[in-house]
Amino acid sequence: MTYEGSSIDPAKPSIARVYDYLLGGKDNYAVDREIGDVFKRDLPGSVAIAFANRAALTRAVREIAKTTGIRQFIDLGSGLPTADNVHQVAQRHAPESRVVYVDIDPQVLVHGRALLENNDRTRVVGVDVRNPEGIHSHPDTLEIIDFTRPVAVILSAILHHVNDDEDPAGIVRYWRDHVPSGSHFFISHFRSGNNAESAEAEKVLQQTFGRGRWRTDAEIASLLDGLEILDPGIVPASLWRPDESDKPWNSGERRELTVWEHLIAAGLARKA
Repeated sequence: MTYEGSSIDPAKPSIARVYDYLLGGKDNYAVDREIGDVFKRDLPGSVAIAFANRAALTRAVREIAKTTGIRQFIDLGSGLPTADNVHQVAQRHAPESRVVYVDIDPQVLVHGRALLENNDRTRVVGVDVRNPEGIHSHPDTLEIIDFTRPVAVILSAILHHVNDDEDPAGIVRYWRDHVPSGSHFFISHFRSGNNAESAEAEKVLQQTFGRGRWRTDAEIASLLDGLEILDPGIVPASLWRPDESDKPWNSGERRELTVWEHLIAAGLARKA
């Protein structure tokens, strides 16, 4: 992993840039496209994971902004800016919303700060998600977030890049203990299918980045220990509170999710 101040290395693949490529973005290099093409070519249909994840994130942020009084968000491992970023969705429904984006990829930091230069309700913080205290105490975080009021903690497609020995549950526990009652936690995570597809995808990520962990629904839920998991629970992202336009239905008839759509889960939890 890279840290703030590191230069952009076009010869070294980046998880954020591979994800950008899979979503159809332009902020990537040949080395990233090479990895992305493994998924596109050898694991056909796997790109659905990226799109299902992004759609669930958009719905979750909208839901929080519209149905709770929460007006401050921390997006951990935010990745490269794309359509419907957290601040865009939140501020569309609650213009006073404030957002801190957290990432350590140098290209994410450059692009994020350029995009948000004129938005005084956002900040980009270059601290590793495995260092929650560093994020919590960062001056830019404290400038935007009032930790005496409920916060939305966004853990979209990030904890599956934290290996077991790096204590992903401890990361969530830190934030649970440092935000007040009423705070919400959105999580999306690679969902183990105990099948050839998830085994192969995990192998590609581990061989490339040394990280990328598929977990079961029970393991994902355990990351949220001490929080109330809201309906409909930990489910495939495509089935997490879908809009009419997002539902896996065609002409009113329900279709089965593809094997790949089953391999990304989402859930929303609340601190009592």
